[in-house]
Amino acid sequence: MSMPSTTKEASGGHSHRTVVVALSGLLIALLLAQLDNLIVGTAMPTIVGELGGLNHLSWVVTAYTLATATSTPIWGKLGDLYGRKSTLIIAIVIFLIGSALSGLSGSMGQLIAFRALQGLGGGGLIVGIMATIGDLVSPRERGRYQGYIAGVMAVSTIGGPLIGGTITDNLGWRWNFYINLPVGVAALFVISATLHLPAKQIKTKIDYLGAALLAVSVTSLVLIATWGGTEYDWGSGMILTLAAVAAVTAVAFIVAELRAAEPLLPLGIFRNRNFSAVTFVGFFVGFLMFGGTVFIPLYQQTVQGASATNSGLLLMPMMLGVLVIGLLCGQLITRTGRYKMFPIVGGALLVFGMLLLSRLDMDTTRLTSGLFMVVTGAGIGFLMQTTMLIAQNSVEVKDIGVATSTSMLFRTVGGSFGVALFGSIFANRVQNEIASRLGGRAASLVSGSNGQMSPSQLDRLPAAAKDAYLHGVVSGVHSIFLSSALLAAVAFLASWVVKEVPLRKSNRPSAAGDAIVSGAGAEAEARSAVAAKPS
Repeated sequence: MSMPSTTKEASGGHSHRTVVVALSGLLIALLLAQLDNLIVGTAMPTIVGELGGLNHLSWVVTAYTLATATSTPIWGKLGDLYGRKSTLIIAIVIFLIGSALSGLSGSMGQLIAFRALQGLGGGGLIVGIMATIGDLVSPRERGRYQGYIAGVMAVSTIGGPLIGGTITDNLGWRWNFYINLPVGVAALFVISATLHLPAKQIKTKIDYLGAALLAVSVTSLVLIATWGGTEYDWGSGMILTLAAVAAVTAVAFIVAELRAAEPLLPLGIFRNRNFSAVTFVGFFVGFLMFGGTVFIPLYQQTVQGASATNSGLLLMPMMLGVLVIGLLCGQLITRTGRYKMFPIVGGALLVFGMLLLSRLDMDTTRLTSGLFMVVTGAGIGFLMQTTMLIAQNSVEVKDIGVATSTSMLFRTVGGSFGVALFGSIFANRVQNEIASRLGGRAASLVSGSNGQMSPSQLDRLPAAAKDAYLHGVVSGVHSIFLSSALLAAVAFLASWVVKEVPLRKSNRPSAAGDAIVSGAGAEAEARSAVAAKPS
């Protein structure tokens, strides 16, 4: 007597129990990667106090982001070529070495260098986890596990700042890095013992030229987003030079990929309209999630008087929306196999949520702002994991790593540009508001600070200056979320391009070697199944 499919072959040949056990190690590693930046962020004032180098403070974050963004496509391709498990383990080891060295840093320069090493491993961590889940679980069954991923992201977002503050106050800032070691070792142990994927032995040349060109292009883009409007004016020689370098190397990369025997990024995957559409949508999700929503805690701390210590808790309503809707979407996709409407509904909710957030003012209560965030979080919940699922279902199984890393790269670059663009809009609106109320000299109070002031700085201002600044924050938030609503509308329109293609029920190629393209291949597979069914 055969076992039910949900037990014997719940996801491409792996039982539900096998997937859950293996997933536990992957989720520990995901928690490790997600928590790191959030934990470290709360320790930055203490780090500067001990190591000095205030002028280079931003590079502690920038070095990590750059290394992660530039290495993401390379890790995805390496996993496709040489096996997901081995590359994931290597990425975790690099991340842990970077963590240990960061904790031992004796200067700001050392910390920046070791954070770059940590980011190199972090890029492989995130891509490896998402692509491994893609290998373990077929697209049709993946929805039932989607909630676990959303849960880890929600826990890390809420708990990260709290954990970081507690560790810094009681153990010292270095333990924000050392804490990664036992967690990472646990992830290594569980993954080594429970993750069983077919070994790959592919003899091919690595596309070093493509990797180098893509790294230079992405680095230039991230630096433009990081420095534009802060370190350098947008029209300065440095920013224009970086833009030229990014454009030239991007064109050279495309030429190199068209000629490469085994390209780092097979450009043919962009001919699939579903993949192109959800990658485009993912760019705007990153733009809005990491760019727009970063100013919500600032508004709550300054205008609503919330505690900075509990900054992670401020985003709980949004994370609740992400988590609940992510769980709901996953279950519905698994039961029905249909997903087209989810990005559309998510895009519409994101537009509505951004319009609601644009109404935040001096008198908005925390309950009201919390409800606005729930709507926004619901929109993100409909989009985040669903777009990744569609991207992975839109390519051949052998290219799941490339699809995953490409999607994540676009989200990362989108987030970098979101933070930069909205930061410039915010600073401009704050200074204009202060100047209109108190004059141009008063506006210089926030010059060079991107329009942001800590609660302690705010309390030291005269009453009139404080009131002008608070009105400036409201004005800046209003402009940011109105702009976000327009960008969300673009993502909403792009989501209509997605075509309802049957989700693969297995991640294994058929004997004929055809079952793996979700576009025409998946449609042909579905038609064949219908034709073979007796009338």
